[in-house]
This record gives sequence, structure tokens and C-alpha cells, in this order.
Amino acid sequence: MIKVGVIRGGISGEYEVSLKTGSNVLTHLRSDKLNTIYKPIDILIDKEGIWHIDGKPVSFEDVASSVDVIFNALHGDFGEDGQVQKILDGYNIPYTGSNAVASALGYNKVLAKEIFISLGINTPKHLTIAKYYEDIDSDLELYSGKVAKEIHDKLSPPWIVKPLSGGSSVGMRMCRTYPELVSAFFDGINKNNDVLVEELIEGREATVGVVNDFRDKKVYVLPSVEIRIPKNKEFFDYEAKYTGVSEEVCPGNFGREEKEELERLAGLIHTGLKLDHYSRSDFIIHPKKGIFALEVNTLPGLTNESLIPKMLNAVGADVPSFIDHIIKLSLKK
Repeated sequence: MIKVGVIRGGISGEYEVSLKTGSNVLTHLRSDKLNTIYKPIDILIDKEGIWHIDGKPVSFEDVASSVDVIFNALHGDFGEDGQVQKILDGYNIPYTGSNAVASALGYNKVLAKEIFISLGINTPKHLTIAKYYEDIDSDLELYSGKVAKEIHDKLSPPWIVKPLSGGSSVGMRMCRTYPELVSAFFDGINKNNDVLVEELIEGREATVGVVNDFRDKKVYVLPSVEIRIPKNKEFFDYEAKYTGVSEEVCPGNFGREEKEELERLAGLIHTGLKLDHYSRSDFIIHPKKGIFALEVNTLPGLTNESLIPKMLNAVGADVPSFIDHIIKLSLKK
């Protein structure tokens, strides 16, 4: 049997989501459909960065000697940014998802945007604001006003403000007025990370998944999902994503040309960033200006609320078969 280590948890703010993704993967590996092929091994990284196997603290050398392949169910820092990939590469352990370089590029929203632009893909105008350092930037109130003025002078409102790296819309803020922009920085949105500030493109939200070497296609594009936000929510943030307040329609109710263009762009992003195994790209469709790429997720979630399982279901596939497929791809690396 193939020993599959499922890494979950981690040091990022997406710890709980990663636990759920990893738990689902473990459950499917233990199912009647897969338990004769794979032996799942539960590998937890706690919030302090300590590795565990079946609840017991271990060294990474213990992990390396216990597995044939890793299913990377981490989200956020360390899991999606190329760090854990570098460690696994150092021990020649195959793993699911993109390699270290591609993961790092996809995780950094500005670097990803630069590649979008080089590929001819529209993306919202943006600025980068450096992390706040108390000993350099001094008074937070004065600093917040200074940064807000800089943004206001260069980008028209409203604005989306979010960490430069990260996923699941963690820490994202929408600012429609100058005082709201000042408040975002005064509240410390850039105390831990550099910040990306984007012009807000208002329109219909969509997301599209891609899978490699699936159904006889090198790059198989899954059906687009239309994300409908309730009236009391302005955009697709962490709460909307994981508390069930948004409505996700799959396949999305898009026109034929919109659908084809969304699929083309998702495939172009996947190949242009040299991503591997699977990814999911997020878009906004402006009624007059067309489609804008927002960001790419190189390790989409596989929780019960996640979008990739919905896309798979729409094409008559299921999560166990997808997990089996992704593991087999990783073993071919």
C-alpha cells in the first residue's frame, strides 16, 4: 500500500480551514473506494509549527521516513508559499500541488498580477503598501493618514485592501470612503504583512478550477462557479466563504462567451504560472469593462463548503476520484 501523509493545520490564519480540508482527505482515503490502495497518515502541524503524527510530536525526519507521498492540505503561510515544498524537495518526497517556485509566485498577489499582465489578462489597478514598523513609521494615527492620502491620490475609491500574501480572503477590507481607508490602517491591517490596495471592480464574481491530465486533457477546466453575495455583504470575504452566507451556483449562469473566456483565462493562468496538479482562479465580471482576474489559489480547499468539490460534482466526478488522481500525478513527478 502507498503511505500517504496528509499535512494539515499549520501556522497561518487558515489553520481551521486546513484542518477541515485535511480531515476530508483523510476520510476519503479511509473509504472503501481508496483504503485498499492507500494507507493514510495524519500529519498535523500545530500553530507553533511543531509536527505531529497521529497526535504525537515528531521530527521532520520521522515524517520523511513514514511516507511515500505527501498530500498537502495546508492553506496560507508555509503551506502555499513554497516553504513546505522546499523542505519536501530537500528530502525528495513527492507531494501534491505546485512546486516551490510556482507556489511562491501564486501566493504573492502582486507577483501573480504581474504575470497576469504579461499574459494579457486584465487585473485591477493596484498599489503595494509596506508593512508598518513602529520604530520607523512612528505615530500610527499620523502614519495612517499619510498612507491613506497616498492611496487616495493614486487610486480612485472605492478600494479593496488585503494582505499581500494569503488566501481565503483573510483580513480583507472594503473601503468606500477616505475615513474608512484611514481606519483600515489605524486598525493595523498592515501590522503583520505588506498590503495590496486595489481599485474595486464591481460586478459578478466567478471562480474557475483547473485539473491537470484529467479526462484525456493536459489542462482540464472545470465549470465556472458564480458567487452571489447577499445584500448585507458587499464582497466575497472569509465569512461569506465559510459560514454559508453566500450562494454558489455551479455551473454559473454566464453567457456562452463569458463562460468560454473565463475557462480560457483560468487555463492560461494555470499554465502561465507553471502551476501543477490543480488550481482555482478568481474573477470579477464588470458589465462594461469585461473580465478581470483577481488572484489564483494554488491549493484550493477541499472542505464541505469548498468550491472544487462543487465543480467536480457538476461534471459527474467525485472527491475520492479526484484525490486518487492528484496523488497519482504527484507520484509521477
